[in-house]
Amino acid sequence: MTSAIPGFDYQRVAVEDDVTLNVAVGGTGSPIVLLHGFPQTHLMWRHVAVDLSTDHTVICPDLRGYGASEKPAERDADTYSKRTMAADIVKLATTLGHERFALAGHDRGALVAIRAGLDHPATITHLAVLDVLPTLDMWDILHGATAAVAFHLYLMAQPPGLPEQMISASADAFFGHFLDAWAQNPQAIPADVREEYLKASREAVPSIVADYRATAGIDLEHDRADRAAGNRLGMPVTVVQQDWGAALGYDAAALWRTWAADLKHRTTSAGHFMAEEAPDEIIKVLRCLLGR
Repeated sequence: MTSAIPGFDYQRVAVEDDVTLNVAVGGTGSPIVLLHGFPQTHLMWRHVAVDLSTDHTVICPDLRGYGASEKPAERDADTYSKRTMAADIVKLATTLGHERFALAGHDRGALVAIRAGLDHPATITHLAVLDVLPTLDMWDILHGATAAVAFHLYLMAQPPGLPEQMISASADAFFGHFLDAWAQNPQAIPADVREEYLKASREAVPSIVADYRATAGIDLEHDRADRAAGNRLGMPVTVVQQDWGAALGYDAAALWRTWAADLKHRTTSAGHFMAEEAPDEIIKVLRCLLGR
């Protein structure tokens, strides 16, 4: 690892017999876990984590399949289901001594965080979701030519083989495309951090694809089951998104109200990588959430 969150300690924590997570831990106080997105690692939280650690215990893992965490082979659909990845995070926190904790996720990490909130409602005290919709709604709003913005979702939904081969053949160009296209302020991701993201991603193509493949399969099944059962997020929830609703023609806040009883929804003018592009804004949002 060439970069680290300043002042944080690093360790490896076993969450399954064959899966250990790389995790940075800093600060003292009530715990909050921060989950990274694609194509990144826990380092995306470096600014936010340092601030929150002044009065919270902040836990920043690499998700299974990403960064320096274990990348188990895709044995079945559940290996990279958000249910399994959420269970990883609950086991991680309890191993570190936290039976209940706040949880914030960005992008892929936000999907894991949502599933953790649905599956472990007594464990997650507060939930922050950055720049995603629940899986079921995400697929429903993608249609026609506007779905081209999410071409990677369709590519990585294909059966094992072709997507891994295609992405591996030009991994830096593939992952770099998203770092460039999704940022309003690319300078917010300095060259050394960008290179770490690219290196981590090119070394994790099969597991990253497996994570996305689950989102087109088993994760949808889990969301449909929750929708049918009327399951909702009962803890305080804050959602921060770019204004994708206006761009793609849907009411994002209305979609979220079907999932969360205690919801605060807001849009941001920052780019997708908002924890790096607008860390002060995200710090304020998270502190307000933790005060609810």
